[in-house]
Amino acid sequence: MALPDGFSQAVERWLAEAGRGGARGGARQLSTTYRAGGTSEGIDLAAYLVTRLPATYAAVSTVLSEVQRLRPAFAPKSLVDAGSGPGTAAWAASACWSSLEKFELLDNNRDFLTLAQSLALEGGLAGMKGEMGSLLHAGAKADLVIAAYALAEIPLNRMPEAADALWARAQETLVLVEPGTPSGFARIRATRERLLRLGASVIGPCPHENTCPLEGADWCHFSVRLPRSRAHMHAKAATVPFEDEKFAWAAFSRERAAASPPRIIAPPVYTKAALALRLCTEQGIAMRHVPRRDKDAFRSVRHLGWGDTMGSA
Repeated sequence: MALPDGFSQAVERWLAEAGRGGARGGARQLSTTYRAGGTSEGIDLAAYLVTRLPATYAAVSTVLSEVQRLRPAFAPKSLVDAGSGPGTAAWAASACWSSLEKFELLDNNRDFLTLAQSLALEGGLAGMKGEMGSLLHAGAKADLVIAAYALAEIPLNRMPEAADALWARAQETLVLVEPGTPSGFARIRATRERLLRLGASVIGPCPHENTCPLEGADWCHFSVRLPRSRAHMHAKAATVPFEDEKFAWAAFSRERAAASPPRIIAPPVYTKAALALRLCTEQGIAMRHVPRRDKDAFRSVRHLGWGDTMGSA
């Protein structure tokens, strides 16, 4: 899940020219803002590039790879990166789909938009344009629209409005990625409900288009592990060389999506007797226990992990 070479080199040059490596003070403030679901107003760009960019890129790349797996014939030519930040989703999408030719960056933070355009030019991502604006307003259309770590800028009660605007931009596919927190999932859930009313078809992670079966304080999220750079470890005062980024996501299509198998929505639990899998199915949440003594069945699932669909190994 490493950043593409051009993107990584452009980021390193920007940090070197800025004379910043992501100071601990900026990193702490950024972490506090991130956990609280705050906006990007006044954000420390250097701290963001060092401490948040690698994790958000890993999460978005993981989601887009799954969308590509579920829709192998999808070959978008145009993209809107809504709430682009430094252009993370645009770079992740370009690494996933070589068919992409046009990239529209949308952000209401001019500093972020300027940074994203600079990194694209420096890193060699051609076909990039920038647009100042809000996710709440319809605008440029594209085959693929991605809103990654962007809905936190909008109050929860306005999620349906954001869903309407994003769906109006998406000619084929809309992908949403949010932090894997209860509030991040709440934003995904609210937009999902609205998009289903608009006729969107769910690509994933849900294997159905029913009302989300999770109840109470439970929330749907996944995780990706990525290595920490030296600068990241210094900025976060970290003692382990990796981090686990938790994220929630949903993807939608204007075409009827093919049914997908049940998805594992929690880390598998191994015991001496069996492997326990918590699944989201068309009938709701279910637990499946695969006994070790059933060698064929156990062999078919033992390599599956959190976020996988049954039979995807």
